[in-house]
Amino acid sequence: MRSPRSSARADPQAPPEQLDLLWTPPVIGLLAGVDEAGRGPLAGPVVAAAVILDDLQPIAGLNDSKRLTARARERLFDEIRAKALCCCIAEASVEEIDRLNILHATMLAMKRAVDGLRLKPALVQVDGNRVPPHLGVAAQAIVKGDAKVQAISAASILAKVHRDRLCDALHARYPHHGFESHKGYPTPEHLAALGEHGVTPAHRRSFAPVRLALAEGRVAVPVELATSPDVLSTAAAADGLSLA
Repeated sequence: MRSPRSSARADPQAPPEQLDLLWTPPVIGLLAGVDEAGRGPLAGPVVAAAVILDDLQPIAGLNDSKRLTARARERLFDEIRAKALCCCIAEASVEEIDRLNILHATMLAMKRAVDGLRLKPALVQVDGNRVPPHLGVAAQAIVKGDAKVQAISAASILAKVHRDRLCDALHARYPHHGFESHKGYPTPEHLAALGEHGVTPAHRRSFAPVRLALAEGRVAVPVELATSPDVLSTAAAADGLSLA
């Protein structure tokens, strides 16, 4: 009996069959993972990190920073800094966010992180669907890369912990705004604090809730200035009072 394969006759007019071969060539050289933290908040800089891991010093527990507890992130932050071949954390400021827009500011922070690496990578893999322009090195965007690529996971942890620490410092200056808990994101608590306590210098003026609070004349005073004689005198003068 002839096999089905041997009995089949190819149509000489048919185009050759093409196979989908999903193959990614191996990276020859160093791989850097890049991720950001802080695109959505109403306040604070956007932070990016770039990490080149050391294959000889594996780090257990790397994952998307949002899937980890704060304690796990803090532990991994120190381990990544100790074991990575090199890493860099960079920022784009509130002023740059307002001037450039949040997308371009994020790309700028990512480029600064890559440029700040002590070693030059052969390939940069970035979490998301786009890569920063003008990196001067091959780059690849990977959707949900922070859960797929260890170097990107490490970068997401560095960026997240660094930005959370910045928000803790903001909380010390503006305790009524709740930065320690919401980290600048537009939660109901944060929006209520904007209305009650006003806009701080750390808020992004180009974001709608902040613009609205400014239009209503709501400006915050840092806690260290709240009880100073000059501030009290200014406030009293505005109310037609005397502190003498």
